Amino acid sequence: MIENTVGQRSSGSTTTRWGRRPISIILIFAVLLLLLIVIPQTLFMIFAGLLLAILFRACGTKIGSVLSIGPTWGVAAFLVAALTVVLVAGVAGAPAVSAQIDELWRQLPETAGDLKSRVEEYTWGRYALDRLGEADLWSSASGETATRAVGSLFGHFGNAVLLLFIALYGAFDPGTYKRGFLKLIAPSLRPKAETVLSHSVETLKSWLSAQLISMAVVGVLTGLGLWIIGIPLALILGLIAGLLAFIPNIGPVLAATPGILLAVPDGPNTILQVLGVYLAVQTLESYVITPLIQKEKVSLPPLLVICTQLGLGSVYGLMGLAIATPLTALIMQIINDLYIDNYLEQEQRQLVHLQSEDRKI
Repeated sequence: MIENTVGQRSSGSTTTRWGRRPISIILIFAVLLLLLIVIPQTLFMIFAGLLLAILFRACGTKIGSVLSIGPTWGVAAFLVAALTVVLVAGVAGAPAVSAQIDELWRQLPETAGDLKSRVEEYTWGRYALDRLGEADLWSSASGETATRAVGSLFGHFGNAVLLLFIALYGAFDPGTYKRGFLKLIAPSLRPKAETVLSHSVETLKSWLSAQLISMAVVGVLTGLGLWIIGIPLALILGLIAGLLAFIPNIGPVLAATPGILLAVPDGPNTILQVLGVYLAVQTLESYVITPLIQKEKVSLPPLLVICTQLGLGSVYGLMGLAIATPLTALIMQIINDLYIDNYLEQEQRQLVHLQSEDRKI
């Protein structure tokens, strides 16, 4: 009687223990899926804030190890140094950058109008403009559009502030949020979850470092190339190219648009020269810079990245497009840890173990 009771308790305990493991995992993924459906922009902004937090923490840890101070003080030192650099660069270069931005803002509508006039000289051009409804695109913005633009500007500013606070809290005290996340998982799975979490952070850190180096190289080479061929506003165009290089594959196309538009009034030869600069920089970045940088870091299949960009971009807009690549890297790492290594490769390990046991017999 006593043995049956103990056996029932043991069986019930085992059932409960094994039942909690899948429930904890299913619950986490269900909540993430619900947030992705209900408030995707907020979820993406949190992810972007975490990316920035990883960057701050990595830089702070490196500075802390050099100065023999803790990571938290290292983060503070990095932020102070970064803010100082930004302020000095702003004071020194703000007039030139501001003047170039103002000139770019003034010239682009004029150039776009000139391009529209040239396209309208051809029958196929007039047909294409009519089909695409270009009248609204080329005309001056209405009062309603201006109101939406002002509202959007303040909305983006508020999002940037929230993004910065997410990054700061995550960078200064990541342990608190890590422990809170692990508490949502069954105790028997917490060691594996902690390993997956560490691998994910390292993957994103490697991708960020590689991407920042590529962005800097693209910005410098683009600005230098445009300056050599005599394109005005080369500084701001190089800055735009560097920033948009954060979005692989599609970003360079977006970055080349203002440069090509500014070259339209100077004729086909100038347009070809500008195209040559952008194509040369993009080729160098795609086939030399990125492979060398990512050789020891994160290597992503280009087709998978493009498919993810198209999917997230079409559904969630610019924000989905911007985070598509790091999100792809993160998902690939999680799939490798939880599905390929922990599940599929388990079959091979079991087979090797059985063969070893057979040899012993």
